[in-house]
Amino acid sequence: MLYLDHAATSPVRPEVLEAMSPYLTAAFGNPSSHHTVGEVAANALHDARARVAAVLGMRTGDVVFTSGGTEANNLAVKGIVLGGTRRHLVVSPVEHESILESAGYLHRLHGVEVTVLDVDEAGRITPEALTAAVRPDTALVSLGHANNEIGTVQDAAALADAAHSLGTLLHVDAVQSAGWLALSGLEADAVSIAGHKLGAPKGTGALAVRGRIPLEPLLHGGGQERGRRSGTENVAGAVALATALELAERERETTATRVGDLTRRFIGDVLRLVPGAALTGDPMRRLPGTASFTFAGTSGEAVLLELERRGVISSSGSACAAGSDEPSHVLVACGIPPEVAQTSVRFTFGRDPLPDDAPERLAALVADAVHAVSR
Repeated sequence: MLYLDHAATSPVRPEVLEAMSPYLTAAFGNPSSHHTVGEVAANALHDARARVAAVLGMRTGDVVFTSGGTEANNLAVKGIVLGGTRRHLVVSPVEHESILESAGYLHRLHGVEVTVLDVDEAGRITPEALTAAVRPDTALVSLGHANNEIGTVQDAAALADAAHSLGTLLHVDAVQSAGWLALSGLEADAVSIAGHKLGAPKGTGALAVRGRIPLEPLLHGGGQERGRRSGTENVAGAVALATALELAERERETTATRVGDLTRRFIGDVLRLVPGAALTGDPMRRLPGTASFTFAGTSGEAVLLELERRGVISSSGSACAAGSDEPSHVLVACGIPPEVAQTSVRFTFGRDPLPDDAPERLAALVADAVHAVSR
């Protein structure tokens, strides 16, 4: 089996399992407990926080450990807006559901005005569009660094400059870009990451938000995480996240180059072998391991089933829109007709090396699968 759905989740790395194991067994203490067993856990938690902060280019105290990217995005959007007095939010139509649904919640229950930016056919956002949308009462601009479906990478530094020049804050959803792109130079005020995209277990993540920014917590209780997320901390999960993030960052440049070359070959072969195939997203500024296509005249779900019969595991887009048979909101926002959007298939490569002829063999399997459902 060839697993090509790493944007949904990646396997836990052996080094990560080894690093977290002590905090599931002997060093099991509650980090809030004032005894030696608790102090061991508290020290591990502090160390993990510092390691995550270093990769993100933030301060140790800025890092809030969460249950994953969805919670991190919810905490960023709801927490920053509700923590201040401004009542205007800017997002784009290609964001992850955790951002768009948080924006909808703020609008429905708190009267927050939401401006949705325009994007082009590749899902790109320009600094000019952002500048035109920001108002004196804008609390936050919340945008994805790299799109989880089509892989388009935004110019986050330019967008941060535009937001800051107008006196507003920028939150960057880096769930997909962490481990593939440099994060320390984003100049964002808040950054979300998720462990299970990096080789840590599902249920781990973090929001790094600069300490000067008021943040209304989603979870209230004992005041853990400097009062920004109550609840007994998942020490083993924090250690796992820090370990996976450090490993991915250490290998990032070499891995991104290798996987990017393989993905480009695969894209070229698919476009050559499959009549009617169209690449979605920016053809150049894209995540190294993401290749997303529409196959006009087919059903994306049917293509997925045919690929699985051939030993290839892929997806039709975001794994977070559970049970939805609606066309991708990302593709529709990029101007793709709904009936064509429903033919989309996404392939996302992992960090492990593949045989040199893998792109050609995989493209041939895709061509066979599409032909099988086009008869």
